Amino acid sequence: MSHNASSSTPRRVVRAVLLSLAVLGVAGVLFSTRRMLMMSAPRCMAGRWHGCYDTFNGVMLMTLVAVPLAVLVAWALASWRRAAGADSARAWRWSLAEVGMVHGTVPFLWLTMMPGLAPGVAPRRVSLVPLRDLVTMGTGGIIGNLLVFAALGFFAPMRFASLASVPRVLALGAGCSVLVEVAQYVLWLDRVSSVDDVLVNATGALLAGLASRHWWSTGAETPSDRPGPVPAPVG
Repeated sequence: MSHNASSSTPRRVVRAVLLSLAVLGVAGVLFSTRRMLMMSAPRCMAGRWHGCYDTFNGVMLMTLVAVPLAVLVAWALASWRRAAGADSARAWRWSLAEVGMVHGTVPFLWLTMMPGLAPGVAPRRVSLVPLRDLVTMGTGGIIGNLLVFAALGFFAPMRFASLASVPRVLALGAGCSVLVEVAQYVLWLDRVSSVDDVLVNATGALLAGLASRHWWSTGAETPSDRPGPVPAPVG
């Protein structure tokens, strides 16, 4: 047996173990939150806005319901790329990354842009003192803020080699979070534009990016995955 084959076996075992742990972790989270999520099921299934699309439980439930559709879109993109001549592994990775970025980020952006109790009436609030608001977020608030750009931090460096570095993933999360906080202030949504939100959002993006580091895109994959021009026949 060659050295390369023998060294690749432990790596495959490690990947399988990590994947299994990830699946078990997701299953555990879903099992522990099933009652909370199902509280919004009747309103969501009836298409009611209030109680579904304006609540965390409802938005998360609809995000889970839409997972099969997201997988179908990723499969269609991968099939299109493979038909265009792209490498199968890269086609799947890029397609899953693109769909994952959107599917995992848009619901949290929706939640962060929901207005408070008195939009356009309550005074605009800005908190620029680091760590002052962190103690008032609570465990749920911290976890939620960590997840806002986690999907973006996880999948973006898998798709774009220009983002495949720790400082750039951190900057991506921080930059997107700053845009959200500015939008909350400008749109007068009765929400606090806080520097602590930016810090926690950026940390979540970074941690998620580090979790996907093994699959980050490389400079060799930056050219377009479209097939090159077919040479003209000779003679």
